[in-house]
Amino acid sequence: MDAYNLIKGHWNIVSTITLRKLCDPERARKFKANQFNYACFSGIFTKRGDKYLVQHSSLLVLDFDHLLHVDEIRGKLLNDEYLETVLLFRSPSGDGLKWVIEVDISILDHKSYFKAVSNYLMQTYQLQVDGSGKDIGRACFLPYDPEVYINPKYLDHEKRI
Repeated sequence: MDAYNLIKGHWNIVSTITLRKLCDPERARKFKANQFNYACFSGIFTKRGDKYLVQHSSLLVLDFDHLLHVDEIRGKLLNDEYLETVLLFRSPSGDGLKWVIEVDISILDHKSYFKAVSNYLMQTYQLQVDGSGKDIGRACFLPYDPEVYINPKYLDHEKRI
């Protein structure tokens, strides 16, 4: 919920616009690392890194880079019949998506889930997933996206607390 509020809020508007204007990939990478908050959606850690995992969150982040039709793919992911979206937002660069879904870690481990979902997305939508998501401790930068989607059940949960 905090990530959703940060992405939807005004805090990263200037950083997001500035990043999207940078043409040099190395400069953009450094800017992103220094200017954006991030989340490690897949777990709770004592410090960032797979070996510092305390508990898996049952969330998997899938990163899609350099998409030609971002809005079309966003719609397909939101309407997928097998995978339920927790959070979906445009990447900091603006030409990609970050898709957070729930997984059942009692069935498969993180890397096996990542591989299975990646294969499914390639077969179903011809979507290539960035391989970095296989790392449990992977940082996911949080840009400004006024159209960020959060599953309504998480908003309803907040109202009951």
